[in-house]
Amino acid sequence: MEGLPARLSHTTIAEVMMPHMGNVLGNVHGGVLLGMIDRVGAVSAIRHARRVCVTVSVDRVDFREPIHLGELVTMEASVNYVHRTSLEVGVRVVAENLLTGVKRHTNSCYLTYVAIDENGRPVPVPPLIPETVEEKRRHRDAAARRARRIAEVDEKERRG
Repeated sequence: MEGLPARLSHTTIAEVMMPHMGNVLGNVHGGVLLGMIDRVGAVSAIRHARRVCVTVSVDRVDFREPIHLGELVTMEASVNYVHRTSLEVGVRVVAENLLTGVKRHTNSCYLTYVAIDENGRPVPVPPLIPETVEEKRRHRDAAARRARRIAEVDEKERRG
């Protein structure tokens, strides 16, 4: 299977945070952000795999600071790493006050997707070709995260 450059998976979405997206404090509800993160991540995975991809896991998500209603939220996603049937996608979230132009990086996270066939079974995906220095760094870091996740699962299974 021929590999594909990481740049082909790059996906950006942006949306103004409206009142129905708020929590009781007047900030954007975390669940709204998680849904957006999963959608942009899935599009990135599907762009690479050219298959339906389902979410397998979301790495730790820390909300570094609140996003306020009325702000523009921009999410950028790209595939960082591909194994046989799985893909790690990184998502970066930025909030922008449209009146002042001030932008804040509010959080980032990594999601793992698996490409599936028409019967819901995992299928191989094209290898990833990281081209830039940044893409190569992300690829190395993602490989290390994958190794840690596998070690954690193995440790949990060993403990029973």
